[in-house]
Amino acid sequence: MQERSSVADLVAVLRRELDRYSPGEKLPSSRALVDRFRVSPVTVSRALAQLAAEGLVVTRPGAGAFRARPRPSAAPAGDTSWQEVALSADGAADLVPRSVDASGVLASLAAPPPGVVELNGGYLHPSLQPERAMAAALARAGRRPGAWGRPPMEGLPELREWFARGIGGAITAAEVLITAGGQSALATALRALAPPGAPVLVESPTYPGMLAIARAAGLRPVPVPMDADGVRPALLADAFRATGARVFVCQPLFQNPTGAVLAPERRGEVLRIARAAGAFVVEDDFVRRLVHEDAGPLPAPLAADDPDGVVVHVCSLTKATSPSFRVSALAAHGPVLDRLRAIQVVDTFFVPRPLQEAALELVGSPAWPRHLRAVSAELKTRRDAMTSALRLHLPEITLAHVPSGGYHLWPRLPEGAGGTSQAFGSGGEAALTAAALRAGVAITPGRPYFSAEPPAAHFRLSFAAVANVGEVAEGVRRLRTAWLEVRGR
Repeated sequence: MQERSSVADLVAVLRRELDRYSPGEKLPSSRALVDRFRVSPVTVSRALAQLAAEGLVVTRPGAGAFRARPRPSAAPAGDTSWQEVALSADGAADLVPRSVDASGVLASLAAPPPGVVELNGGYLHPSLQPERAMAAALARAGRRPGAWGRPPMEGLPELREWFARGIGGAITAAEVLITAGGQSALATALRALAPPGAPVLVESPTYPGMLAIARAAGLRPVPVPMDADGVRPALLADAFRATGARVFVCQPLFQNPTGAVLAPERRGEVLRIARAAGAFVVEDDFVRRLVHEDAGPLPAPLAADDPDGVVVHVCSLTKATSPSFRVSALAAHGPVLDRLRAIQVVDTFFVPRPLQEAALELVGSPAWPRHLRAVSAELKTRRDAMTSALRLHLPEITLAHVPSGGYHLWPRLPEGAGGTSQAFGSGGEAALTAAALRAGVAITPGRPYFSAEPPAAHFRLSFAAVANVGEVAEGVRRLRTAWLEVRGR
């Protein structure tokens, strides 16, 4: 973190000093900048690279860095208003418009302004990421024979075997495809399993990114309510009968956003119901590697108990590593695998071989189990800190479930809080989210997690994207300030 700060500081200084030089004039050497600012050569190199990316300097190997010549004046802006007609007409005949609403995804991807506590993030904070282990793995991978060649379309055999062992059951390496992150794998699965216009059953609430994928593919998400034990089988069966759907997407382990785990007695029921409907279950096993220290033994993936090919399984390394380490697996039995493979190849060709080689190096190193143990302990500590802070500073909210895995909590807002019946209705989430940002903390409203009208107001709080336990407590204190503002105190 200190290195990143030094780079930003040096860039700011050099940007201010550029006016001292004429266009094309050489800047001081890297060695001179190292001596003057007492920073490392890497910091100087990164600062100059950033200025070059901004078009302010030009670097010439062996010669140094030079002030860039002014850019030509920008051409007048064109008239793109015609696109509104073209894009609207394009989907006019679709049974379900293929509109893309990325707001729910952006809520967990966009970095908040400086100084804002990030309780809306969807990935591990850099301090929790295995940065050194990933860097070492990537360096070793780059030296492997053939590392920069074209990989097999389905993925490296050794990596497919590693994922297959993790899934368990009868899954073999031949039934695993390597994909570029869980989002890509889910998109491939939905395109393979449902034609445009078809219904797709989803848990309610569920991951907004999956809802966006479904709608972008022209599918119609149909909600199936959950309780503390996961999806409700009777309602799932009703939904299959009512809609004729052939796909159900679920997260049986530490579901996003509720944190629920599908109860043991419901696992077989879900598979039987789907099989009777002639339908597939897309199992998004996204945070199995983010289990908390106190979780105890985890249930196997649904795919491990599925000899009939009902389950299409998705799992990923991304959540346990870095948002840029986009390596995941898509596994399935039977003829559907050929369709999944075809769509995967058409969409992305293959996952870059150096990244697959790096994944093999990482998961095969002694650093990998150490990292998972450290993250497991730290996530439990952060979860407990957030839970305690919520009970102290926001006793008015309802926290029905405290999960033993994943990276977030799902508090429910009270109805009619503060004597106003509309205080936390459909607009209350937005009001609290905006007030929280003014107070210096970013949270995620609950509305994007529902494919239909939500039964109550919620928000999601992440404890993985902050720097430490202190930031967790500070974020909740700031949220209390926002809460009082919305309630009018």
